[in-house]
Amino acid sequence: MQAGTVNTARVASSAFSVESRNGRPDFDLAAALQKVPPKQQAKAQKIATDFEAMFLNSMFSQMTSGLKGEGPFGDTPGTGVWRSMLTEQYSKNFANAGGVGIATDVYRTLIMQQAKTIRTA
Repeated sequence: MQAGTVNTARVASSAFSVESRNGRPDFDLAAALQKVPPKQQAKAQKIATDFEAMFLNSMFSQMTSGLKGEGPFGDTPGTGVWRSMLTEQYSKNFANAGGVGIATDVYRTLIMQQAKTIRTA
């Protein structure tokens, strides 16, 4: 390791990297990742992504709730069910593709909280 560099831990997804705070290294997160086991990191990552998908689903549902007319958002009896499944899939795909940034902050908060509760021997 070169002098002046910091060994920062990386998470499996680039969306959850240590350099996620304003494009600069997040040394607090790097230190917390050293304390939290990889299994808990993966669980926190999934929870954060699922939370963002849930938020996006709510947002997309509100965006499409007033649509009427012909086409895929027509006003037929089965449209409501179809629309809810479509918005759910949209939200999951958006969140898994990197989302809008909510999952990154949720993940950081979860890791920081878990690092505080883990006692170092």
